[in-house]
Amino acid sequence: MTTAYSESCDSLIAADGVYAPQDDSQFLIHVMEKADLARGRRVADLCTGTGVVGIAAGMQGASQVTAFDVCSRSVRCARMNASNAGVDVDVHLGSWARATEFGPFDLVVCNPPYVPHDPDASYAPIPPDIRGSARAWDAGYDGRLVLDPLCAAVPDLLAPGGTFLVVHSEFAVPRETLAALASAGLDAEVVAYQWIPFGSVLNSRAGWLEDTGRLEPGRREEELVVIRAERP
Repeated sequence: MTTAYSESCDSLIAADGVYAPQDDSQFLIHVMEKADLARGRRVADLCTGTGVVGIAAGMQGASQVTAFDVCSRSVRCARMNASNAGVDVDVHLGSWARATEFGPFDLVVCNPPYVPHDPDASYAPIPPDIRGSARAWDAGYDGRLVLDPLCAAVPDLLAPGGTFLVVHSEFAVPRETLAALASAGLDAEVVAYQWIPFGSVLNSRAGWLEDTGRLEPGRREEELVVIRAERP
């Protein structure tokens, strides 16, 4: 666990209805810190949730951090966590469309919903201790309900020479993210991989993922990727 992640989580609270940070947030923060991407830069944290990534960006030396979420509970939670951490993060209600009003940014980071979901399928129940609305993770049949429009919008958020950093699972098909970002005029590549055990949400979907041919029978771990894209 990185120093910035540990420090940003020391006083972090996942309020009722707000999804607590998982391994993917930690992974995104680690990549951001290792590449020293936040230091001295104007940062936008999309789908901020508890605010953990934006707070970490501030701790890594960002000159300005602006965070966004479509959930009002998350907005209140992120503001509280930033205040408790002593980090200046300006948190707003809205998606990347709202973020364009505050840009451009030198660095845009995002841990979006990316778990494949079929509303007509039957899943094992998710444990009641998992907080947050399903919209924090459900992302349509292919897991790209948020990723595709996000990739198309990123160029409007970035300043020239700006960087986009996004994390998601293998089940949202990283090659499609790379293609979408390339189509938007960005230079994109996978810069980090990490295998992690299934959490509660993916465990509940495992049977369905197997039935739809996206998961080998019996496997209960997933590959996370962080994709970095640059605006020329």
